[in-house]
Amino acid sequence: MKAIKIFSSLALVLLLAGCASFSALQPGASREEAVARYGTPSRVLPLNAGTRLQYSRQPAGQTAVMVDLDAAGRVVAVRQVLNAQEFSKIEVGRWKRDDVERAFGPPAFVDRVASWPGDIMNYRWLDNFQNMLFWVYLDDRNVVQRTGQGIEFPLEMPER
Repeated sequence: MKAIKIFSSLALVLLLAGCASFSALQPGASREEAVARYGTPSRVLPLNAGTRLQYSRQPAGQTAVMVDLDAAGRVVAVRQVLNAQEFSKIEVGRWKRDDVERAFGPPAFVDRVASWPGDIMNYRWLDNFQNMLFWVYLDDRNVVQRTGQGIEFPLEMPER
């Protein structure tokens, strides 16, 4: 039991340290400071009034950090977006595939099933130490028609 408490405490410290690293870059920092801190972005996207640097850890990871820059190249916001609060911003019937990828980065993988006419985008994320999947169901015109989430189970159970 003591080992479980030690492991839980260590995991909490590491999680908090990871969260702190995302917020350590303050608004007003330069693009160069962002790249020095986080490395080369996985994608660079234009925004209405600036640029977004995406740092996605998909397909194997469970985070996607967005660094939004204003027109002058200064940091406006830094946030980890693979979480329930951010997923709730998806507008069914209005958002398209491009909107989803601009908000969350590329999915971990895309599924097709016989009972659905379009692609199903799959995002891996972590919810209170639970491995999760978030699904974005697109129709044949790439418009979001529904979303869902569920627990990500391991493909193989460990041998005992």
